[in-house]
Amino acid sequence: MADVKKIATRDSYGNALKELGALHDDVIVFDADLAAATKTGVFKKAYPDRHFDCGIAEGNMMAVAAGAAAMGLVPFASSFAMFAAGRAFEQVRNSIGYPHLNVKIGATHGGISVGEDGASHQCCEDYALMRSIPGMVVMSPADDVEARAMVFAAYEHEGPVYMRFGRSAVPVFHDPETFRFTIGKGEVLRQGTDVAIIANGLMVAEAVEAGKRLEAEGISAMVINMATVKPLDEELVIEAAKTCGKVITCEEHNILGGLGEAVCGVLAEKLPTPVKRIGVNDEFGHSGPAGALLKAFGLSAEHIVEAAKSF
Repeated sequence: MADVKKIATRDSYGNALKELGALHDDVIVFDADLAAATKTGVFKKAYPDRHFDCGIAEGNMMAVAAGAAAMGLVPFASSFAMFAAGRAFEQVRNSIGYPHLNVKIGATHGGISVGEDGASHQCCEDYALMRSIPGMVVMSPADDVEARAMVFAAYEHEGPVYMRFGRSAVPVFHDPETFRFTIGKGEVLRQGTDVAIIANGLMVAEAVEAGKRLEAEGISAMVINMATVKPLDEELVIEAAKTCGKVITCEEHNILGGLGEAVCGVLAEKLPTPVKRIGVNDEFGHSGPAGALLKAFGLSAEHIVEAAKSF
């Protein structure tokens, strides 16, 4: 695994914005004094007249982005997930969601892997917040290739979109020549019959590794990359549950309100199935190295294997 290329999806976001900007003059980017961290600085360097720093005023930034969308532009509003989804929730709900405006929110530094920045910046509630807004698309890519494709898909989609990108580098496993991304569609990475593991974000690589380890122990695990949390690929969830009879969800998010609950909601109504949710267990994070924190919170291949075996 040492030769596997790793890229943080926040870098993918910045690079994709630059590529998108070259193709579409209506793309503009807003940031809240974090262009170096969110990587929108890449876009700013290429198109300085289309990048606007709104300062540390995330709510105002969302309102300005809403105004730009109302003028026919396609704004990408960027900040850390804690601020884009948390601090600016009211403006996202009332100024973007309610009028269903064409604003794309690029939220970086989501989840526990923010690491040393600590609990105040480790947003594990953003899926729940954004899922609650009617008409909002909610997504989190698994690697660089998917992140880039997601940004382009968000541009093509008419309406508000929330995308969560990570700080930590993750393995690149998609082939850029053949990969195609569709909003609302999951991706089967590994076939299996004993248990279905449904993951997104950085947990996808962990789920794939867990699938390999489980196979070595005689357990056949289906692994699904569910990059779109809303709208959820209900058909694929039901198919996986029918095939395997047991489902494990994996997310770098509170087990309340995120991917796990979305999956449970579908299965409770349409195909009651035992589900084990792996995520942050309704608690705040704390400061520490990203890798150590992920293991401490049970967000690792080892923990997925243990959960599957106990299941």
